[in-house]
Amino acid sequence: MLTELTVSNYAIAEKVELHFSRGMTALTGETGAGKSIVLDALGLAMGGRADAGAVRHGAKRADITASFDVSRIPEARHWLEEQELDDAEHCILRRSISKEGRSRAFINGQPCPLSQLKELGGMLMDIHSQHQHQSLLRKETHRKLLDEFAGAETLADDTRAAWKTWRQTHQKLEQRRQNADEAEARIQLLRYQVEELDRLALQDGEQEALEQEQAQLSQADEVLHSSHQAVLLCTEDDNSAASLVRQALHQLEQLPVEVPALADTLQMLGDAQIQISEAGDNLRRFVEDYEADPARLAEVEERLSSIYQMARKHRITPEELPDFHQKLSEELAELDGGEGSLEKLEAELEEHRTHFDELAGQLTDKRQQAAANLDQRIAEELAQLSMPSVQFVTHLNRNDAGEPAPHGLEDIEFLVSANPGQPARSLAKVASGGELSRISLAIQVVVAQTSTTPTLVFDEVDVGIGGGTAEVVGRLLRSLGDNGQVLCVTHLPQVAAQSHQHLFVSKFTESDATYSRIETLDDQGRIDEVARMLGGMDMTKQTLAHAREMFTKGQATHH
Repeated sequence: MLTELTVSNYAIAEKVELHFSRGMTALTGETGAGKSIVLDALGLAMGGRADAGAVRHGAKRADITASFDVSRIPEARHWLEEQELDDAEHCILRRSISKEGRSRAFINGQPCPLSQLKELGGMLMDIHSQHQHQSLLRKETHRKLLDEFAGAETLADDTRAAWKTWRQTHQKLEQRRQNADEAEARIQLLRYQVEELDRLALQDGEQEALEQEQAQLSQADEVLHSSHQAVLLCTEDDNSAASLVRQALHQLEQLPVEVPALADTLQMLGDAQIQISEAGDNLRRFVEDYEADPARLAEVEERLSSIYQMARKHRITPEELPDFHQKLSEELAELDGGEGSLEKLEAELEEHRTHFDELAGQLTDKRQQAAANLDQRIAEELAQLSMPSVQFVTHLNRNDAGEPAPHGLEDIEFLVSANPGQPARSLAKVASGGELSRISLAIQVVVAQTSTTPTLVFDEVDVGIGGGTAEVVGRLLRSLGDNGQVLCVTHLPQVAAQSHQHLFVSKFTESDATYSRIETLDDQGRIDEVARMLGGMDMTKQTLAHAREMFTKGQATHH
Protein backbone atom coordinates (compact mmCIF):
# COMPACT_ATOMS: atom_id res chain seq x y z
CA MET A 1 0.00 0.00 0.00
CA LEU A 2 1.22 3.51 -0.85
CA THR A 3 1.81 5.41 2.38
CA GLU A 4 3.66 8.56 1.35
CA LEU A 5 4.66 10.49 -1.78
CA THR A 6 7.22 13.29 -1.80
CA VAL A 7 7.70 15.38 -4.94
CA SER A 8 10.42 18.04 -5.28
CA ASN A 9 10.92 20.43 -8.22
CA TYR A 10 8.74 18.42 -10.57
CA ALA A 11 6.71 20.41 -13.15
CA ILE A 12 5.14 23.28 -11.17
CA ALA A 13 5.40 21.45 -7.84
CA GLU A 14 8.25 22.85 -5.77
CA LYS A 15 7.67 20.68 -2.70
CA VAL A 16 4.73 18.35 -2.12
CA GLU A 17 4.37 15.82 0.68
CA LEU A 18 1.31 13.57 0.67
CA HIS A 19 0.24 10.85 3.09
CA PHE A 20 -2.12 8.08 2.02
CA SER A 21 -4.19 5.47 3.80
CA ARG A 22 -6.32 2.52 2.76
CA GLY A 23 -9.59 3.07 0.95
CA MET A 24 -10.50 5.38 -1.93
CA THR A 25 -8.76 8.73 -2.29
CA ALA A 26 -10.15 11.32 -4.71
CA LEU A 27 -7.93 13.96 -6.37
CA THR A 28 -9.80 16.99 -7.69
CA GLY A 29 -9.07 20.53 -8.76
CA GLU A 30 -9.58 22.93 -11.59
CA THR A 31 -8.29 22.07 -15.05
CA GLY A 32 -4.58 22.84 -15.28
CA ALA A 33 -4.11 22.97 -11.51
CA GLY A 34 -1.67 20.04 -11.63
CA LYS A 35 -3.68 16.94 -10.77
CA SER A 36 -1.64 14.97 -13.26
CA ILE A 37 1.52 15.79 -11.28
CA VAL A 38 0.67 13.18 -8.65
CA LEU A 39 0.01 10.41 -11.16
CA ASP A 40 2.93 11.34 -13.39
CA ALA A 41 5.23 11.36 -10.36
CA LEU A 42 3.94 7.94 -9.32
CA GLY A 43 4.54 6.70 -12.85
CA LEU A 44 8.17 7.85 -12.66
CA ALA A 45 8.60 6.19 -9.27
CA MET A 46 7.33 2.99 -10.93
CA GLY A 47 10.03 3.22 -13.60
CA GLY A 48 8.23 5.32 -16.24
CA ARG A 49 10.08 7.26 -18.91
CA ALA A 50 11.83 10.40 -17.65
CA ASP A 51 11.75 13.76 -19.42
CA ALA A 52 14.17 16.59 -18.64
CA GLY A 53 11.40 19.05 -19.47
CA ALA A 54 9.54 17.95 -16.35
CA VAL A 55 12.21 19.41 -14.05
CA ARG A 56 10.96 22.65 -12.53
CA HIS A 57 12.41 25.72 -14.21
CA GLY A 58 15.49 26.94 -12.37
CA ALA A 59 16.04 23.66 -10.46
CA LYS A 60 18.97 21.31 -10.96
CA ARG A 61 16.92 18.16 -10.59
CA ALA A 62 13.52 16.72 -9.78
CA ASP A 63 13.20 14.14 -7.03
CA ILE A 64 10.29 11.75 -6.42
CA THR A 65 10.07 9.36 -3.46
CA ALA A 66 7.23 6.87 -2.96
CA SER A 67 6.97 4.85 0.26
CA PHE A 68 5.03 1.60 0.47
CA ASP A 69 3.94 -0.77 3.20
CA VAL A 70 4.68 -4.24 1.79
CA SER A 71 3.75 -6.23 4.90
CA ARG A 72 0.73 -7.69 3.04
CA ILE A 73 2.43 -8.11 -0.35
CA PRO A 74 4.34 -11.42 -0.11
CA GLU A 75 5.35 -11.31 -3.78
CA ALA A 76 7.08 -7.95 -3.33
CA ARG A 77 8.71 -8.97 -0.05
CA HIS A 78 10.06 -12.16 -1.61
CA TRP A 79 11.42 -10.18 -4.58
CA LEU A 80 13.14 -7.69 -2.26
CA GLU A 81 14.72 -10.50 -0.25
CA GLU A 82 16.02 -12.19 -3.42
CA GLN A 83 17.61 -8.92 -4.54
CA GLU A 84 18.96 -8.29 -1.01
CA LEU A 85 17.02 -5.02 -0.89
CA ASP A 86 14.57 -5.91 1.87
CA ASP A 87 14.00 -3.48 4.73
CA ALA A 88 11.50 -5.06 7.12
CA GLU A 89 7.94 -4.18 6.06
CA HIS A 90 8.69 -0.97 4.18
CA CYS A 91 9.83 -0.22 0.67
CA ILE A 92 11.00 3.17 -0.62
CA LEU A 93 11.26 3.85 -4.35
CA ARG A 94 13.13 6.97 -5.43
CA ARG A 95 13.73 8.56 -8.79
CA SER A 96 16.01 11.52 -9.46
CA ILE A 97 15.99 13.35 -12.83
CA SER A 98 18.56 15.99 -13.74
CA LYS A 99 17.79 19.02 -15.90
CA GLU A 100 19.96 17.39 -18.60
CA GLY A 101 17.60 14.42 -18.65
CA ARG A 102 19.77 11.91 -16.79
CA SER A 103 17.85 9.64 -14.47
CA ARG A 104 18.83 7.60 -11.42
CA ALA A 105 16.72 5.00 -9.60
CA PHE A 106 16.92 3.71 -6.02
CA ILE A 107 15.19 0.97 -4.00
CA ASN A 108 15.51 1.30 -0.24
CA GLY A 109 18.42 3.67 -0.73
CA GLN A 110 20.37 1.33 -3.03
CA PRO A 111 21.03 2.35 -6.68
CA CYS A 112 19.32 0.01 -9.11
CA PRO A 113 18.67 -0.36 -12.85
CA LEU A 114 15.38 1.01 -14.17
CA SER A 115 14.28 -2.49 -15.10
CA GLN A 116 14.24 -3.47 -11.42
CA LEU A 117 12.18 -0.40 -10.55
CA LYS A 118 9.63 -1.37 -13.21
CA GLU A 119 9.53 -4.99 -12.10
CA LEU A 120 8.95 -4.13 -8.45
CA GLY A 121 6.58 -1.25 -9.29
CA GLY A 122 4.32 -3.67 -11.15
CA MET A 123 3.84 -5.61 -7.91
CA LEU A 124 2.95 -2.49 -5.92
CA MET A 125 0.69 -0.39 -8.14
CA ASP A 126 -1.48 -0.58 -11.24
CA ILE A 127 -2.33 2.66 -13.07
CA HIS A 128 -5.45 2.88 -15.26
CA SER A 129 -5.71 5.99 -17.39
CA GLN A 130 -8.12 7.41 -19.94
CA HIS A 131 -5.47 6.71 -22.56
CA GLN A 132 -6.22 3.04 -22.08
CA HIS A 133 -9.37 3.64 -24.08
CA GLN A 134 -7.19 3.60 -27.17
CA SER A 135 -5.22 0.54 -26.06
CA LEU A 136 -8.57 -1.15 -25.49
CA LEU A 137 -9.03 -1.14 -29.26
CA ARG A 138 -6.01 -3.43 -29.72
CA LYS A 139 -6.29 -7.21 -29.60
CA GLU A 140 -3.01 -7.47 -27.68
CA THR A 141 -4.68 -5.62 -24.79
CA HIS A 142 -7.68 -7.97 -24.91
CA ARG A 143 -5.47 -11.03 -24.64
CA LYS A 144 -3.48 -9.53 -21.76
CA LEU A 145 -6.62 -8.58 -19.80
CA LEU A 146 -8.21 -12.01 -20.28
CA ASP A 147 -5.05 -13.83 -19.19
CA GLU A 148 -4.79 -11.61 -16.10
CA PHE A 149 -8.44 -12.25 -15.25
CA ALA A 150 -7.93 -16.00 -15.76
CA GLY A 151 -4.81 -16.00 -13.59
CA ALA A 152 -2.99 -17.49 -16.57
CA GLU A 153 -0.08 -15.05 -16.90
CA THR A 154 2.50 -17.70 -15.89
CA LEU A 155 0.99 -20.29 -18.21
CA ALA A 156 0.95 -17.71 -21.03
CA ASP A 157 4.63 -16.94 -20.39
CA ASP A 158 5.46 -20.66 -20.41
CA THR A 159 3.55 -21.08 -23.68
CA ARG A 160 5.44 -18.18 -25.23
CA ALA A 161 8.75 -19.68 -24.06
CA ALA A 162 7.78 -23.08 -25.55
CA TRP A 163 6.90 -21.38 -28.83
CA LYS A 164 10.26 -19.59 -28.87
CA THR A 165 12.12 -22.88 -28.35
CA TRP A 166 10.07 -24.55 -31.11
CA ARG A 167 10.70 -21.63 -33.48
CA GLN A 168 14.46 -21.64 -32.88
CA THR A 169 14.61 -25.38 -33.61
CA HIS A 170 12.37 -24.92 -36.68
CA GLN A 171 14.67 -22.22 -38.05
CA LYS A 172 17.72 -24.37 -37.38
CA LEU A 173 16.11 -27.31 -39.19
CA GLU A 174 15.09 -25.19 -42.18
CA GLN A 175 18.59 -23.79 -42.45
CA ARG A 176 19.98 -27.32 -42.23
CA ARG A 177 17.67 -28.45 -45.02
CA GLN A 178 18.53 -25.48 -47.24
CA ASN A 179 22.21 -26.20 -46.81
CA ALA A 180 21.85 -29.96 -47.15
CA ASP A 181 24.25 -30.25 -50.13
CA GLU A 182 26.87 -28.09 -48.46
CA ALA A 183 26.42 -29.99 -45.22
CA GLU A 184 26.87 -33.36 -46.95
CA ALA A 185 30.07 -32.15 -48.63
CA ARG A 186 31.28 -30.91 -45.27
CA ILE A 187 30.51 -34.27 -43.68
CA GLN A 188 32.51 -36.11 -46.35
CA LEU A 189 35.49 -33.79 -45.87
CA LEU A 190 35.31 -34.13 -42.11
CA ARG A 191 35.19 -37.93 -42.34
CA TYR A 192 38.33 -37.98 -44.48
CA GLN A 193 40.20 -35.55 -42.21
CA VAL A 194 39.16 -37.30 -39.01
CA GLU A 195 40.15 -40.70 -40.43
CA GLU A 196 43.60 -39.30 -41.31
CA LEU A 197 44.01 -37.94 -37.82
CA ASP A 198 42.70 -41.18 -36.33
CA ARG A 199 45.39 -43.11 -38.21
CA LEU A 200 48.03 -40.64 -37.05
CA ALA A 201 46.79 -41.13 -33.48
CA LEU A 202 49.01 -38.44 -32.08
CA GLN A 203 49.11 -38.39 -28.29
CA ASP A 204 49.60 -35.35 -26.07
CA GLY A 205 53.33 -34.81 -25.49
CA GLU A 206 54.36 -37.48 -28.03
CA GLN A 207 55.98 -35.03 -30.46
CA GLU A 208 58.21 -33.54 -27.75
CA ALA A 209 59.28 -36.99 -26.56
CA LEU A 210 60.10 -38.08 -30.13
CA GLU A 211 62.16 -34.97 -30.78
CA GLN A 212 64.22 -35.65 -27.62
CA GLU A 213 64.73 -39.28 -28.64
CA GLN A 214 65.73 -38.24 -32.18
CA ALA A 215 68.35 -35.88 -30.77
CA GLN A 216 69.90 -38.69 -28.71
CA LEU A 217 69.84 -41.31 -31.51
CA SER A 218 71.30 -38.97 -34.12
CA GLN A 219 74.33 -38.26 -31.86
CA ALA A 220 74.97 -41.88 -30.78
CA ASP A 221 78.57 -42.06 -32.08
CA GLU A 222 79.52 -38.84 -30.33
CA VAL A 223 77.92 -40.08 -27.12
CA LEU A 224 79.91 -43.35 -27.26
CA HIS A 225 83.24 -41.64 -28.01
CA SER A 226 82.82 -39.06 -25.26
CA SER A 227 81.70 -41.69 -22.75
CA HIS A 228 84.71 -43.95 -23.56
CA GLN A 229 87.10 -41.01 -23.09
CA ALA A 230 85.43 -40.26 -19.77
CA VAL A 231 86.06 -43.86 -18.65
CA LEU A 232 89.76 -43.52 -19.42
CA LEU A 233 90.01 -40.21 -17.61
CA CYS A 234 88.26 -41.56 -14.55
CA THR A 235 89.94 -44.93 -13.96
CA GLU A 236 91.78 -46.62 -16.84
CA ASP A 237 94.79 -44.41 -17.45
CA ASP A 238 98.01 -43.89 -15.49
CA ASN A 239 97.10 -40.26 -15.20
CA SER A 240 93.43 -40.96 -14.54
CA ALA A 241 91.55 -39.07 -11.89
CA ALA A 242 91.39 -42.18 -9.70
CA SER A 243 95.18 -42.70 -9.94
CA LEU A 244 95.98 -39.09 -9.16
CA VAL A 245 93.67 -39.00 -6.16
CA ARG A 246 95.13 -42.28 -4.93
CA GLN A 247 98.64 -40.81 -5.18
CA ALA A 248 97.63 -37.66 -3.27
CA LEU A 249 96.03 -39.78 -0.59
CA HIS A 250 99.17 -41.96 -0.32
CA GLN A 251 101.40 -38.90 0.17
CA LEU A 252 99.30 -37.66 3.07
CA GLU A 253 99.03 -41.05 4.66
CA GLN A 254 102.91 -41.30 4.70
CA LEU A 255 103.41 -38.16 6.80
CA PRO A 256 105.82 -38.80 9.71
CA VAL A 257 103.40 -37.32 12.22
CA GLU A 258 99.66 -37.15 12.50
CA VAL A 259 98.32 -33.71 11.52
CA PRO A 260 94.81 -33.17 12.89
CA ALA A 261 94.22 -30.21 10.56
CA LEU A 262 94.45 -32.58 7.56
CA ALA A 263 91.95 -35.13 8.89
CA ASP A 264 89.02 -33.66 6.95
CA THR A 265 91.11 -33.45 3.81
CA LEU A 266 92.07 -37.13 4.09
CA GLN A 267 88.37 -37.99 4.48
CA MET A 268 87.42 -35.94 1.41
CA LEU A 269 90.13 -37.56 -0.74
CA GLY A 270 89.00 -41.00 0.37
CA ASP A 271 85.37 -40.21 -0.55
CA ALA A 272 86.49 -38.77 -3.90
CA GLN A 273 88.43 -41.95 -4.70
CA ILE A 274 85.34 -44.05 -4.03
CA GLN A 275 83.00 -41.80 -6.08
CA ILE A 276 85.42 -41.59 -9.04
CA SER A 277 85.73 -45.35 -9.04
CA GLU A 278 81.94 -45.78 -9.00
CA ALA A 279 81.53 -43.17 -11.76
CA GLY A 280 84.06 -45.04 -13.88
CA ASP A 281 82.23 -48.34 -13.34
CA ASN A 282 78.93 -46.72 -14.36
CA LEU A 283 80.48 -45.22 -17.48
CA ARG A 284 82.07 -48.55 -18.43
CA ARG A 285 78.74 -50.37 -18.15
CA PHE A 286 77.03 -47.60 -20.15
CA VAL A 287 79.59 -47.91 -22.97
CA GLU A 288 79.31 -51.70 -22.98
CA ASP A 289 75.48 -51.63 -23.09
CA TYR A 290 74.93 -48.61 -25.33
CA GLU A 291 74.21 -49.40 -28.94
CA ALA A 292 73.49 -47.03 -31.82
CA ASP A 293 70.10 -47.96 -33.32
CA PRO A 294 69.83 -46.66 -36.88
CA ALA A 295 66.55 -48.53 -37.40
CA ARG A 296 64.95 -46.82 -34.39
CA LEU A 297 66.31 -43.48 -35.57
CA ALA A 298 64.69 -43.99 -38.98
CA GLU A 299 61.44 -44.99 -37.31
CA VAL A 300 61.42 -41.88 -35.08
CA GLU A 301 62.26 -39.57 -37.97
CA GLU A 302 59.51 -41.10 -40.12
CA ARG A 303 57.00 -40.60 -37.32
CA LEU A 304 58.05 -36.98 -36.84
CA SER A 305 57.84 -36.40 -40.59
CA SER A 306 54.23 -37.62 -40.59
CA ILE A 307 53.38 -35.29 -37.72
CA TYR A 308 55.02 -32.26 -39.35
CA GLN A 309 53.34 -33.00 -42.67
CA MET A 310 49.88 -33.27 -41.09
CA ALA A 311 50.40 -29.96 -39.27
CA ARG A 312 51.45 -28.20 -42.48
CA LYS A 313 48.43 -29.63 -44.27
CA HIS A 314 46.05 -28.04 -41.80
CA ARG A 315 48.18 -24.91 -41.38
CA ILE A 316 48.63 -25.31 -37.66
CA THR A 317 51.51 -26.14 -35.36
CA PRO A 318 52.21 -29.79 -34.44
CA GLU A 319 51.30 -28.97 -30.83
CA GLU A 320 47.78 -27.97 -31.96
CA LEU A 321 47.02 -31.26 -33.74
CA PRO A 322 45.39 -33.13 -30.79
CA ASP A 323 42.95 -30.27 -30.05
CA PHE A 324 42.26 -29.85 -33.77
CA HIS A 325 41.53 -33.57 -34.04
CA GLN A 326 39.05 -33.30 -31.16
CA LYS A 327 37.35 -30.28 -32.71
CA LEU A 328 36.85 -31.95 -36.09
CA SER A 329 35.55 -35.12 -34.44
CA GLU A 330 32.96 -33.15 -32.47
CA GLU A 331 31.80 -31.25 -35.58
CA LEU A 332 31.45 -34.51 -37.48
CA ALA A 333 29.45 -36.06 -34.67
CA GLU A 334 27.18 -32.98 -34.59
CA LEU A 335 26.45 -33.07 -38.31
CA ASP A 336 26.46 -36.82 -38.85
CA GLY A 337 23.90 -38.30 -36.51
CA GLY A 338 24.39 -35.80 -33.66
CA GLU A 339 22.10 -33.05 -32.42
CA GLY A 340 22.74 -31.06 -35.59
CA SER A 341 21.68 -33.88 -37.91
CA LEU A 342 18.42 -33.74 -39.84
CA GLU A 343 17.01 -36.75 -38.01
CA LYS A 344 17.84 -35.37 -34.58
CA LEU A 345 16.51 -31.91 -35.40
CA GLU A 346 13.27 -33.34 -36.77
CA ALA A 347 12.78 -35.42 -33.62
CA GLU A 348 13.63 -32.42 -31.44
CA LEU A 349 11.18 -30.22 -33.35
CA GLU A 350 8.40 -32.76 -32.87
CA GLU A 351 9.17 -32.93 -29.14
CA HIS A 352 9.04 -29.13 -28.80
CA ARG A 353 5.79 -29.01 -30.79
CA THR A 354 4.20 -31.55 -28.48
CA HIS A 355 5.28 -29.53 -25.43
CA PHE A 356 3.88 -26.34 -26.95
CA ASP A 357 0.57 -28.01 -27.82
CA GLU A 358 0.19 -29.28 -24.25
CA LEU A 359 0.77 -25.83 -22.71
CA ALA A 360 -1.28 -24.02 -25.34
CA GLY A 361 -4.15 -26.47 -24.83
CA GLN A 362 -4.13 -25.82 -21.08
CA LEU A 363 -4.07 -22.08 -21.79
CA THR A 364 -7.04 -22.39 -24.13
CA ASP A 365 -9.04 -24.23 -21.47
CA LYS A 366 -8.30 -21.52 -18.90
CA ARG A 367 -9.18 -18.76 -21.34
CA GLN A 368 -12.48 -20.38 -22.34
CA GLN A 369 -13.54 -20.80 -18.72
CA ALA A 370 -12.51 -17.27 -17.82
CA ALA A 371 -14.08 -15.69 -20.92
CA ALA A 372 -17.59 -16.76 -19.96
CA ASN A 373 -17.10 -15.47 -16.41
CA LEU A 374 -15.56 -12.22 -17.63
CA ASP A 375 -18.45 -11.57 -20.04
CA GLN A 376 -20.99 -12.10 -17.25
CA ARG A 377 -19.16 -9.87 -14.79
CA ILE A 378 -18.69 -7.06 -17.31
CA ALA A 379 -22.35 -7.31 -18.32
CA GLU A 380 -23.31 -6.79 -14.67
CA GLU A 381 -21.09 -3.71 -14.41
CA LEU A 382 -22.39 -2.30 -17.72
CA ALA A 383 -25.93 -2.65 -16.46
CA GLN A 384 -25.02 -0.54 -13.43
CA LEU A 385 -23.44 2.00 -15.79
CA SER A 386 -26.78 2.43 -17.66
CA MET A 387 -25.76 0.19 -20.54
CA PRO A 388 -27.99 -2.85 -19.91
CA SER A 389 -28.62 -3.53 -23.58
CA VAL A 390 -24.94 -3.71 -24.50
CA GLN A 391 -23.76 -7.27 -25.00
CA PHE A 392 -20.07 -7.87 -24.29
CA VAL A 393 -18.40 -10.93 -25.83
CA THR A 394 -14.87 -12.23 -25.38
CA HIS A 395 -14.31 -13.99 -28.69
CA LEU A 396 -11.69 -16.73 -28.99
CA ASN A 397 -10.87 -17.25 -32.66
CA ARG A 398 -9.01 -20.52 -33.21
CA ASN A 399 -5.85 -20.18 -35.25
CA ASP A 400 -6.18 -22.68 -38.09
CA ALA A 401 -2.88 -21.85 -39.79
CA GLY A 402 -1.38 -25.01 -38.36
CA GLU A 403 1.69 -23.25 -37.04
CA PRO A 404 2.31 -22.50 -33.35
CA ALA A 405 1.97 -18.84 -32.35
CA PRO A 406 3.60 -17.04 -29.42
CA HIS A 407 0.26 -16.25 -27.78
CA GLY A 408 -1.23 -19.75 -28.05
CA LEU A 409 -3.83 -21.42 -30.25
CA GLU A 410 -6.27 -18.52 -30.62
CA ASP A 411 -6.64 -14.82 -31.23
CA ILE A 412 -8.68 -12.95 -28.61
CA GLU A 413 -10.89 -9.99 -29.31
CA PHE A 414 -13.49 -8.08 -27.27
CA LEU A 415 -16.72 -7.62 -29.23
CA VAL A 416 -19.84 -5.64 -28.35
CA SER A 417 -23.35 -5.44 -29.62
CA ALA A 418 -24.74 -1.98 -28.87
CA ASN A 419 -28.36 -2.91 -29.52
CA PRO A 420 -30.39 -6.12 -29.14
CA GLY A 421 -30.54 -8.21 -32.28
CA GLN A 422 -27.35 -6.80 -33.74
CA PRO A 423 -24.32 -9.07 -34.15
CA ALA A 424 -21.36 -8.42 -31.90
CA ARG A 425 -18.63 -6.45 -33.63
CA SER A 426 -15.23 -5.05 -32.67
CA LEU A 427 -15.10 -2.15 -30.21
CA ALA A 428 -13.56 0.19 -32.78
CA LYS A 429 -16.53 -0.25 -35.12
CA VAL A 430 -19.31 -0.08 -32.59
CA ALA A 431 -18.50 1.93 -29.47
CA SER A 432 -18.68 5.71 -29.39
CA GLY A 433 -16.29 7.76 -27.24
CA GLY A 434 -18.66 7.88 -24.27
CA GLU A 435 -19.60 4.22 -24.59
CA LEU A 436 -15.97 3.21 -24.86
CA SER A 437 -15.24 5.16 -21.67
CA ARG A 438 -17.87 3.27 -19.73
CA ILE A 439 -16.95 -0.09 -21.25
CA SER A 440 -13.33 0.59 -20.34
CA LEU A 441 -14.29 1.41 -16.76
CA ALA A 442 -16.39 -1.74 -16.47
CA ILE A 443 -13.50 -3.87 -17.75
CA GLN A 444 -11.00 -2.19 -15.46
CA VAL A 445 -13.24 -2.55 -12.42
CA VAL A 446 -13.83 -6.25 -13.07
CA VAL A 447 -10.16 -7.01 -13.77
CA ALA A 448 -9.06 -4.91 -10.79
CA GLN A 449 -11.27 -6.97 -8.47
CA THR A 450 -9.20 -10.04 -9.25
CA SER A 451 -5.90 -8.18 -9.21
CA THR A 452 -3.33 -8.93 -6.53
CA THR A 453 -1.89 -5.42 -6.91
CA PRO A 454 -2.81 -3.59 -3.68
CA THR A 455 -2.86 -0.01 -5.05
CA LEU A 456 -5.02 0.88 -8.05
CA VAL A 457 -4.91 4.29 -9.72
CA PHE A 458 -7.70 5.58 -11.99
CA ASP A 459 -6.93 8.70 -14.03
CA GLU A 460 -10.15 10.35 -15.26
CA VAL A 461 -11.66 7.06 -16.40
CA ASP A 462 -15.06 8.66 -15.76
CA VAL A 463 -14.77 11.12 -18.65
CA GLY A 464 -18.04 11.36 -20.56
CA ILE A 465 -20.10 9.97 -17.67
CA GLY A 466 -22.64 11.95 -15.68
CA GLY A 467 -25.92 11.86 -13.82
CA GLY A 468 -26.94 8.76 -11.94
CA THR A 469 -24.28 6.75 -13.71
CA ALA A 470 -21.63 8.91 -12.09
CA GLU A 471 -22.93 7.90 -8.67
CA VAL A 472 -22.63 4.25 -9.67
CA VAL A 473 -19.04 4.86 -10.79
CA GLY A 474 -18.29 6.30 -7.36
CA ARG A 475 -19.77 3.25 -5.67
CA LEU A 476 -17.69 0.92 -7.87
CA LEU A 477 -14.47 2.74 -7.11
CA ARG A 478 -15.18 2.93 -3.40
CA SER A 479 -15.98 -0.79 -3.27
CA LEU A 480 -12.55 -1.44 -4.73
CA GLY A 481 -11.08 0.83 -2.07
CA ASP A 482 -12.80 -1.16 0.66
CA ASN A 483 -10.60 -4.13 -0.26
CA GLY A 484 -7.38 -2.22 -0.80
CA GLN A 485 -6.32 1.22 -1.93
CA VAL A 486 -7.69 3.29 -4.83
CA LEU A 487 -6.49 6.69 -6.05
CA CYS A 488 -8.87 8.42 -8.44
CA VAL A 489 -8.48 11.67 -10.40
CA THR A 490 -12.04 12.81 -11.14
CA HIS A 491 -14.12 15.75 -12.32
CA LEU A 492 -17.38 14.23 -11.04
CA PRO A 493 -18.75 15.44 -7.69
CA GLN A 494 -20.76 12.24 -7.38
CA VAL A 495 -17.50 10.26 -7.42
CA ALA A 496 -15.53 12.60 -5.15
CA ALA A 497 -18.31 12.63 -2.55
CA GLN A 498 -18.00 8.88 -2.02
CA SER A 499 -14.24 8.75 -1.43
CA HIS A 500 -12.66 7.94 1.93
CA GLN A 501 -10.11 10.74 1.56
CA HIS A 502 -10.06 13.81 -0.63
CA LEU A 503 -7.01 15.67 -1.98
CA PHE A 504 -7.52 19.11 -3.55
CA VAL A 505 -5.04 20.39 -6.12
CA SER A 506 -4.65 24.10 -6.85
CA LYS A 507 -2.05 26.43 -8.27
CA PHE A 508 -0.99 29.98 -7.49
CA THR A 509 1.47 32.56 -8.75
CA GLU A 510 4.06 34.27 -6.60
CA SER A 511 6.95 36.48 -7.74
CA ASP A 512 6.28 35.60 -11.38
CA ALA A 513 6.54 31.88 -10.61
CA THR A 514 3.73 29.31 -10.66
CA TYR A 515 3.36 26.75 -7.89
CA SER A 516 1.13 23.75 -7.32
CA ARG A 517 -0.42 23.07 -3.92
CA ILE A 518 -2.02 19.80 -2.80
CA GLU A 519 -3.92 19.65 0.48
CA THR A 520 -5.97 17.07 2.32
CA LEU A 521 -9.51 18.36 2.85
CA ASP A 522 -11.52 18.00 6.04
CA ASP A 523 -15.27 17.37 5.84
CA GLN A 524 -16.17 21.05 5.37
CA GLY A 525 -13.43 21.46 2.78
CA ARG A 526 -14.78 18.45 0.94
CA ILE A 527 -18.29 19.89 0.93
CA ASP A 528 -16.96 23.17 -0.46
CA GLU A 529 -15.02 21.35 -3.19
CA VAL A 530 -18.05 19.23 -4.16
CA ALA A 531 -20.03 22.49 -4.36
CA ARG A 532 -17.38 23.97 -6.64
CA MET A 533 -17.52 20.89 -8.83
CA LEU A 534 -21.31 21.20 -8.97
CA GLY A 535 -21.65 24.91 -9.65
CA GLY A 536 -18.26 26.23 -10.70
CA MET A 537 -17.20 29.58 -9.26
CA ASP A 538 -20.78 30.67 -8.50
CA MET A 539 -21.25 29.28 -4.98
CA THR A 540 -24.84 29.65 -3.81
CA LYS A 541 -26.61 28.43 -0.70
CA GLN A 542 -28.47 25.96 -2.87
CA THR A 543 -25.21 24.66 -4.33
CA LEU A 544 -23.69 24.25 -0.89
CA ALA A 545 -26.82 22.53 0.40
CA HIS A 546 -26.78 20.16 -2.56
CA ALA A 547 -23.08 19.48 -1.99
CA ARG A 548 -23.65 18.78 1.71
CA GLU A 549 -26.49 16.42 0.89
CA MET A 550 -24.41 14.63 -1.76
CA PHE A 551 -21.43 14.30 0.59
CA THR A 552 -23.55 13.04 3.49
CA LYS A 553 -25.30 10.55 1.26
CA GLY A 554 -22.06 9.41 -0.33
CA GLN A 555 -20.50 8.68 3.06
CA ALA A 556 -23.61 7.15 4.60
CA THR A 557 -24.35 4.82 1.70
CA HIS A 558 -21.42 2.63 2.56
CA HIS A 559 -21.99 2.32 6.32
